Amino acid sequence: MPFGEQPAYLRVAEDLRQQIADGTLPPHTRLPSQATIRVTYGVSDTVALEARKVLMAEGLVEGRSGSGTYVREQPSRRTVARSGYRTPGAGSTFRQEQADEHVRGTWEGTSERVEAPADIAGRLRIEPCEPVMRTRYVFRVGGEPVMLSTSWEPLRLTGRTPVLLPEQGPLAGRGVVERMAAIDVVVDNVTEEVGARPALAAEARVLGGLPGHAVLVIARTHRAGSLPVETADVIVPADRYSVAYHLPVR
Repeated sequence: MPFGEQPAYLRVAEDLRQQIADGTLPPHTRLPSQATIRVTYGVSDTVALEARKVLMAEGLVEGRSGSGTYVREQPSRRTVARSGYRTPGAGSTFRQEQADEHVRGTWEGTSERVEAPADIAGRLRIEPCEPVMRTRYVFRVGGEPVMLSTSWEPLRLTGRTPVLLPEQGPLAGRGVVERMAAIDVVVDNVTEEVGARPALAAEARVLGGLPGHAVLVIARTHRAGSLPVETADVIVPADRYSVAYHLPVR
């Protein structure tokens, strides 16, 4: 079997990857054993093992205890929309999107007072360990978890106000912009930085998939002028969702 100049384990992985892509190895099919790969491709056990590891790291196959390694069924890729547009009184972007009659979205959030970690303190321009309100969200569509979010708000700003708890009180669930307006803080800009990293075990446990699979991380910060009033990390499974932005032209 002719190959190019790639390392042997990558050449084997590429051929197996192509078989998965064209349906020769369909979902739930057992991957050829290490011995079979060794004989078929004329490689060592070490090369065969490394090729299987590559496919597993890419999320194309999964090991089943006592049974072997099988081709994973790849989910249909869907879109999580992000928008600069806000309808007054409609709450957060996610809540507006789920108002669509064709989408069944739910969410839950829990808040607790914590000390700001150093990186979050830097984003909020406060001192490390200064008290913040941390709110953790799980967003679902059709019962399936699609997104996690952890939000931090400085208590020096919201403490002893009606908007202390984002999901409780008279403006529960109304979103950062409307809640801050209620305490005379005008949010006029939002930044979002999009990156990627392997999923943490706790994230994978909620979102599905395996620890180490890629997730998109959206680091969002709401500001009133140059003053940060809230920052959040939004986590989206990269193998199942893309992130699309709708930005108004001014």
